[in-house]
Amino acid sequence: MEKKLTGRHVAMIFGGAFTIIISVNLTLAYNAVSTFPGLEVKNSYVASQSFDKNRDAQQALGWSVRAESRKGQLLLSVTDAQGAPVEVARLDATLGRATHVQDDSTPDFAFDGKRYVAPADLAPGNWNIRMVAEAEDGTVFRQRVILHVPKERS
Repeated sequence: MEKKLTGRHVAMIFGGAFTIIISVNLTLAYNAVSTFPGLEVKNSYVASQSFDKNRDAQQALGWSVRAESRKGQLLLSVTDAQGAPVEVARLDATLGRATHVQDDSTPDFAFDGKRYVAPADLAPGNWNIRMVAEAEDGTVFRQRVILHVPKERS
């Protein structure tokens, strides 16, 4: 006996396809909103009023920042315009993933004469270090440093 494709079958296929599409969209939207780490600033207008002045002061320091992960340690190098290591007056940093805050931590950095070192056993992938340093003259230096930890080769 040959089965015929009826209007009822087409309606069920159509309804099932849209149910799947809508379910996937709702799941993705929920995950996007629930893993969002939050706002960078509470009031963007107020932050914009001093942005140029703060940026110019930070650039005048001439600092460069580089991060790497090696043998269970997080290394953060801050150098001046001549490439000499900089010991800052104060350093606050948050280490975490770009996509969520569940892995966020505050490394306990210590200056070893060349760079800042903190114990950190990092899984492979992309990490962010959101750092705020203060120069001896009180200038605030803010930077997000991207760190890529490669998979270990076999």
